[in-house]
Amino acid sequence: MMYRRLVLPLLVLPFSLSLPRPAMPSPAAPPPATAKPVAPRERFEDTSQVLAVEVPVNVTSRDGQSVRGLKPEDFEVLDEGTAQPITGFEVIDLETLPQGGVSPAVPAPPAAPGASAPAAGSPAVPAGNSEQLAPSARRHFLLLFDLSFSNPIAVLKARLAARDFLLHSLKPADLAAVATFSIDSGPRLVVTFTPDRAQLARGIDTLGTRKLSQLVDRIDPLRFVIEDPISQTVGGIRGKNDSSNNGNEKDDRADLRAQSDSALLENLKAIQKAADRDQTTYERNRVKALVRSMGDMAQALSSVKGRKYLIYFSEGFDSRLLLGRAPGGQDTEEENTDIMQGHHERVDLDNRYGNTELQSTIDYMLERFRRADCVIQAVDIGGLRAGADMTGTIRNSGQDSLFYMANETGGELFKDANNLRGQLDRVLSRTSVTYLLTFQRSDLKLDGAYHRLRVKVRTPGARVSYRTGYYAPRPFKELDPLERNLLAADGIASAAPRHDLDLSLLVTSFRANKDRAYVPVIIEAGGKSLLAGQHGDKMNVEFYTYVTDARGEMKDFFTQMVGFDLTKGRQAMEETGVKYYGHLELPPGQYRVRVLVRNAETGRTGIETATLSIPTYETAQPDLLPPLFFETPGRWLLVRERPKQSAPGQEPGSVVYPFTVNGVPYVPAAKPALGSADKAKLCLVAYNMGGGNLAVDGEVLSAGGQVLPGGQLSLVERTATGIAGVDKLLATFEPKGLPAGDYVLRVAVSNKATGDRRMSSVPFIVN
Repeated sequence: MMYRRLVLPLLVLPFSLSLPRPAMPSPAAPPPATAKPVAPRERFEDTSQVLAVEVPVNVTSRDGQSVRGLKPEDFEVLDEGTAQPITGFEVIDLETLPQGGVSPAVPAPPAAPGASAPAAGSPAVPAGNSEQLAPSARRHFLLLFDLSFSNPIAVLKARLAARDFLLHSLKPADLAAVATFSIDSGPRLVVTFTPDRAQLARGIDTLGTRKLSQLVDRIDPLRFVIEDPISQTVGGIRGKNDSSNNGNEKDDRADLRAQSDSALLENLKAIQKAADRDQTTYERNRVKALVRSMGDMAQALSSVKGRKYLIYFSEGFDSRLLLGRAPGGQDTEEENTDIMQGHHERVDLDNRYGNTELQSTIDYMLERFRRADCVIQAVDIGGLRAGADMTGTIRNSGQDSLFYMANETGGELFKDANNLRGQLDRVLSRTSVTYLLTFQRSDLKLDGAYHRLRVKVRTPGARVSYRTGYYAPRPFKELDPLERNLLAADGIASAAPRHDLDLSLLVTSFRANKDRAYVPVIIEAGGKSLLAGQHGDKMNVEFYTYVTDARGEMKDFFTQMVGFDLTKGRQAMEETGVKYYGHLELPPGQYRVRVLVRNAETGRTGIETATLSIPTYETAQPDLLPPLFFETPGRWLLVRERPKQSAPGQEPGSVVYPFTVNGVPYVPAAKPALGSADKAKLCLVAYNMGGGNLAVDGEVLSAGGQVLPGGQLSLVERTATGIAGVDKLLATFEPKGLPAGDYVLRVAVSNKATGDRRMSSVPFIVN
């Protein structure tokens, strides 16, 4: 059976974005930083909205130790100079809660009259559940490897220090990402911000390289997952050799010869200076390319909630391009002579005093990092090439330029890359305690304007580190691809539910073999919510599904962008919606499936998660899948996953459709919608329940878990599957006596002969 009934013209698009211009989630205009709406749904088409602005603050004593025990009344927050009431207050101490939990929430002062409920009123997150930390309270580390201003040997060696820091210094609550930069391709995201240390280590090991001749069947657009390393390539550095020829020519007229030689020498010096100036211009343009790309990266990072630390592995660029040559020396004396003799054209003012245009460009780039609440921690890897540089290239030290970039953003320069972990541990210690302050603004326009913040603490002698400002939200269509990808990645990583879209999930597992399960994932997105704010006739919908195991490691994923032509089918879309069918393949274990769906035009986003337990099939333990209701025909626009590409010489992979009864396929409902008089059909799939008669019983629960009277479940047939240990039971359910509302159907299948009894449940709606 082809799982597809398309009323609208369907356009399946390949979805792969790279980082130089690539892309994260939020509703219509996700607040770029930590500004976030208090209301459960953001409406970016409005002119203003109530926003909760979260400000992470680190307080250290004179000796650099984190200050603990502060209360809300110890802080004052000023937005553009105006004091703001603190409506939310949380304390995150990563040292006392090594698993990344949150210490008990401290009651915040009463909110201003008319304000929404304070963000800090929610229960504290239990220790060990670092995933439930507020995104603004997390530390984000971006490990950036500079491939253009670094020697290849130094880059290879720097990976060891980076890997050591990543695996042994970061806390479980910390998120990290890996990226590279080159003049040719700009910044490229290898692995996005994730707690998955295995993927991060693989990203550092490979720096994203792969054989160009190999056909890769899956490329993760959000960069959570990369393929196993196949090869690593390191580009060489081109050398440049100068040669000169000297000749001797006798001349009886010594005086004229001396004059001629002097004039020739002056001409050669002028030519050499012109060549040096051209070379300097070339180098300066390379630095400008670096600065522009990093400035764009800073803008994208402003969309990531929480404090960011850019660990920049580089040898830096020649600081004379920026600051000019140090005074003194023969060059200075020659320039002074030229100035006194009136030969001003021979004096390179940029080389003498520095290039003001480049200085302005770099200062603007650094201001963008400060506004993004991102600190640059520069790591000079120049010393790592000692004894191993085979190119013969000699470079001027870039430590001054690295120091300038780090110092201007509040960071440090680390000169000993071999001992990176010991040096960066000081940074981690100073930021181990975070006070998350929240205030609310209801008068912000969606114009992306920058608002300056100031935080004061009533602790004598304490040093306060905080974000210096935040950006007001701006329409989703104005975000660049990298910002959009980072927003989507943040939604997947945090897994916090979003309900801009009406989203429902059905996730279950079918035995494929003794070592692996086939896991269908059915995603339902309501048409009205998808169309809200949609003005054009072309609608692209993005589907992202990732699964993590009990250790937080990404184990499988699928993503796809689906295009819809609304010129003839807008009404059909509004009355129904989209049902997407994809699948995962997983071994036995405990998992969490994370799903994000987004309208790529408006940015409206839905995020839902589901837990999944896959039994060890080899032990033949009894198991019961969730009840599978038959979907009402014609209710959804059905879209099936895109088939995987195959490597050359391999047959295309086939996808097994598991939803059949007596050989007849059906479409299951993620969240059944029943009428009070319906007699709905459902299928119960059971494993290893044994021979003999099987009994089925069920009960209806309220959304809060209370058992309710009403509803009737009846067994119709135990079908023949032809597969040992697999039963498919056909049943009916009548929601008699249930008023309209949300419910849960809990079903039990039992075998009296063996005593086995298994239960499962599914939510449903009575219209």
